[in-house]
Amino acid sequence: MNNDNVLPLLGDEAAALGAVHAGLSAAYGYPGTPSTEILEYLIEAAERAGDEPGAFRAAWCANEKTALEAALGTSFAGRRALVTMKHVGLNVAADPFINGSLLGIKGGLVLAVADDPGMHSSQNEQDSRFYAAFAMIPCLEPRSQQEAYDMTREAFDISERFQTPVMLRLVTRLSHARSGVRVSAGRPQNPAAKSGDKTRWMLLPVHARRNYDSLIRRQAEIAVWSAAHRAAGTNRLESGGDGGNRRGLAVITGGLGGNYYEENLEDLINQRGAAPARLHIGAYPLPLESIRKLCAGAEEVLVIEEGQPFIEERLRGILPQPIPIHGKLDGTVPRTGELDPDNVRQALGLAPRPGVLAAVPPLPGRPPQLCAGCPHGDSYAVINKVTAELDSRPGHPDAAVCSDIGCYSLGAAPPWEAIETIVCMGASIGMARGAAEAGLPYSIAVIGDSTFIHSGITGLIDAAAANSPMTVIILDNSIVAMTGCQPTMIPSAKLLPLILGCGADPAHVFELEARKEFLEENAARLRVEVEYRGLSVVIFRRECLEAYRRRRKREAGEANKGEAQ
Repeated sequence: MNNDNVLPLLGDEAAALGAVHAGLSAAYGYPGTPSTEILEYLIEAAERAGDEPGAFRAAWCANEKTALEAALGTSFAGRRALVTMKHVGLNVAADPFINGSLLGIKGGLVLAVADDPGMHSSQNEQDSRFYAAFAMIPCLEPRSQQEAYDMTREAFDISERFQTPVMLRLVTRLSHARSGVRVSAGRPQNPAAKSGDKTRWMLLPVHARRNYDSLIRRQAEIAVWSAAHRAAGTNRLESGGDGGNRRGLAVITGGLGGNYYEENLEDLINQRGAAPARLHIGAYPLPLESIRKLCAGAEEVLVIEEGQPFIEERLRGILPQPIPIHGKLDGTVPRTGELDPDNVRQALGLAPRPGVLAAVPPLPGRPPQLCAGCPHGDSYAVINKVTAELDSRPGHPDAAVCSDIGCYSLGAAPPWEAIETIVCMGASIGMARGAAEAGLPYSIAVIGDSTFIHSGITGLIDAAAANSPMTVIILDNSIVAMTGCQPTMIPSAKLLPLILGCGADPAHVFELEARKEFLEENAARLRVEVEYRGLSVVIFRRECLEAYRRRRKREAGEANKGEAQ
């Protein structure tokens, strides 16, 4: 490959290609916006490569925990592995993630975790940098597509150097924006060679204690690496245009906060007469000496970071207490939502940019909704009919309908308004069990087929063991629809045997076709199971419309190709 090759890439795609050029052998993950495009890119590249020399494997997994565990196995075998997930997916993978920092990583292991400030498609604004600090592993935070490519390549080297996993922290705006990325020739894959020291991979207490001591000793060396990190300006200390802290201000930026600061820098210089001293941080742990040097003599500090106040909170233990620190904790920078040039401008004390206010009449809201003809709508019509009949009976409280994460979460919105709880992947079954055992007579869990495989199986096992008086409704549309129609880990035909294997009573497990014309018939069947004083499982099955369109288009293309041959 030509060293001057420039490709237009999303941030996610840049990270994916950086992994390939770093000598990737395997990539695993679970789809979740804004991280999904990383593994989609790698799966397509792996399929194109086929069995060619240097080909790698890329595959979706049942959940983030199983994906990380597969990557750990690749690392144990001496080869480089990438794991992809969104921020809340790291909660699912937390057990192998935290324990992974105690292992003797052999092949480089990188976790590409995409955070979602502003909650565009997430339940929270969780900042994965806290997880990296908790596990005491290096973390790289790119601020451009070019850095996403460069830092991913570098992350594998760092992982093998320090024998620890490395986190690549992305955010929505970077993951889903496209820019030209200069790429260079890749390196070959590592040969398969199992780790020679079994004690570094067996976390029996006698070994884990020694491995933890080793992790602690490595912190000093990792801190030296972070302090010296100069790639693409990361962790670079800028003294400012006047060589010091004019008017007593020092600025610390992190991630995309650095971009928004620089968009306002010209106006800030015009107002102040010179740029303030500034440190941009993109490699963690924090470069403590650079922070202290930046703030020596400063009268106040402004922190501009994308996500939660990770840097800001730690400054309290680094700097002398009399120095005021401004940022998200005191409201100078917005605590919630994404940063942008305008709210950073306000934090810098600059006047709003001149603009034109157009008289725009109030526009009707356009909340997300189920696709027209979506099978979930027909399923919710049945659920609503049954629960309405239960609610109308004297002496009976409302039925509890606990839902989950997926397209069917939109059942909370009009016209359905069918569900009452949405917490995290798989929570619907556990919450319905708890509600039933707390005394609510009609407790229903609504979960999708992919989410059931991801996190619902263990909850169903618990409910089956207790024979809790509840009904689990699995909405099987044969695809991971919400994130772009990725395949489920098992086909619909195997869902019923899996449920029975979890211990559910075969007499109270059955499938229904989710169609309008079967409304009365399906409601009658569901009503019987909701009344049953034990565990019942009902599968509502019909293929996702978008998946159906894609399948027909693919089949037509294959047919045309066959005719041409």
